[in-house]
Formats: sequence, C-alpha cells, structure tokens
Amino acid sequence: MPELRKDPIHGRWVIISTERSRRPSDFAVEEHRPAGGFCPLCEGNEDRTPPEIIAFRDNGTPPNSPGWTLRVVPNKFPALRIEGDLDREGEGIYDKMNGIGAHEVVIETPRHEETLATLPLKNVRNVLLAYRDRTTDLRRDQRLRYVLVFKNHGVAAGASLEHSHSQIIALPIIPRRLSEEIEGAKTYFHYKDRCVFCDIIRQELQQKNRIVTENKSFVSIAPFASRFPFETWILPKTHHPSFEHMDLSQYEPAAQILSDTLRRINRVLTDPPYNYIIHTSSFPELDAEHYHWHIEIMPKLTKVAGFEWGTGFYINPTPPEDAAEYLREAK
Repeated sequence: MPELRKDPIHGRWVIISTERSRRPSDFAVEEHRPAGGFCPLCEGNEDRTPPEIIAFRDNGTPPNSPGWTLRVVPNKFPALRIEGDLDREGEGIYDKMNGIGAHEVVIETPRHEETLATLPLKNVRNVLLAYRDRTTDLRRDQRLRYVLVFKNHGVAAGASLEHSHSQIIALPIIPRRLSEEIEGAKTYFHYKDRCVFCDIIRQELQQKNRIVTENKSFVSIAPFASRFPFETWILPKTHHPSFEHMDLSQYEPAAQILSDTLRRINRVLTDPPYNYIIHTSSFPELDAEHYHWHIEIMPKLTKVAGFEWGTGFYINPTPPEDAAEYLREAK
C-alpha cells in the first residue's frame, strides 16, 4: 500500500508509492551531450571566461593561464550583478528591488572528460574549499543575506555546459525554501530543545536501514520522506550550522563522503543527471542551535508534473529504504 510520509523539518508530505516500487534499472537515464566542439571551461581557453576570482595552481603559474587544477570565475551571463544599490521600493501592493548579488562558476577540473565523481579526493576537497572561501568572502557584503552553492550535472538536470562545474549565487534575500526549512527547525527546537537534524542523524544511525555510507565525521542517508527516487542527504555528525565555519580539518572527510556517495549513485544509476545543493545557515544565523548544514543530492530520474505542482506533494516510486540498500551495496 502507498504511504504518506511527513518530513519532520518542513511538515511537507510525500507519497511513497510502494505498489509501483522501481528498481535502479527501471529508470531511463537521459544521455549526456557527447564531448567535442569548443568548451570555454577547458584548460587553454582561460581568455574565453571572465578573469578568475581565485584559482588553485600547483606550479605558481600566472592568473588566467594554463596550469590550474580549479578556477572560480564570474558567470559570463549572471543572474544577479554585484554592482549597484538594492533600491528597495514599493509599487502599490508590489515590492521590488534591483537584482544585486553575485553569480560565480566553480570550474572543478581543467579536463573536459572528468566529473566530480571521478576526481581524486584532493581535488574534491579543493572544490569544497573553494565553496568555503567564496562563501566567506561574499558574506562580508552587507547587501547580501544568503549564499547558495549548487551543481547541475547533465543536460536533464539543467547543465548548459558539459564540463564539470558548479555555481555560487549570493542573494540579497533569504530564499523561501530555506526560510521554510529554518522555521521548521526553529519550531522543532522550540518544543524539544534539540536540533531536528541532529535527532534525524541519531535515529538513522540507530536504525541503519536508510544509511548509504558514513565515516567518522559525516553520514549519507536516504531521507525518510524522500521527494525523489535515490534522493540522498549528506550531514555532519556533529552540530554545524554553517558550511564555511567548520574546522579546516573537516573538509577532507566531507570530500570523502561526497565522492563516495556520488560514485555509488553513478554505479547504481549509470551516471545519471543530478542536482546537488548545499543548505547552510543564513547570514543572521551563523551559530544557530536549531539549524544544521547539509548537502541534498537529487538524481533527475522522474518528472515533476501536474499533481506535484497542484498539491505540493511529491510521488516517489522508490522507497528510501530500498534506495539506501542499492547504494549501500554498490562497491
């Protein structure tokens, strides 16, 4: 029988459609665009991107030249621009402001054929450190309220370029999605005086049936009320409200579990398109007791259609217990 499951953070309901449970082989994965043609993100094409903001270079090579392992550059077609004032104003019942913010691209590797799942651990750690450095810097801008780090992998997941990259967008407002998550966590903390994410981690480590993988510092789980088949969350085992305020030593195990989780997803689902998002605390709540940063990974295996848009419910044809078992057994 199908189950209705309630997410303890958002109060969001999902339908776990157990009667039509689907195995990994039941999902048709949209193929990536073939390699070939000109790529502005490849090594040697540095003059085809805006000047780099930061870069990791092993041999002391000059900026905006070959010899890098990772570059961060402004997006050539930014959703928001850093220059200017917010100029908040009302127009009758409507509110508006200028599109002030930042939009940056993290080029994760100089080699076109590599993906984040195939990179050496050191390089994955450097990707996370680049996120940390840029988030820390952008937080200094008094106009901004939130920094969103996300990755679109594959055409079906919204990637406009095949070359492995992720994006950082700094916003002058706190996104509604995050506000709902923060409010849900606050409500839980108000009644129980505990972080809901910490409670989830404790219960999942006890029950084990939704654990994908873990190490000393992090755990990867298929969340109880998974919205999508093979949705996976990565959380630090100890309470950390903000991604960029962890001790520097924690980015190595974070990179290890992210790499391990992505490799398992690749093996089970044959390199599917996916999105991942880093959820971290908003600028005013850097040390929040009620909030716990985490990464949400969502393979693009099903389509959101009329029922989901009309109700806000998601229908997930793969119970998270089954998804976790498939991923756990992937070697």
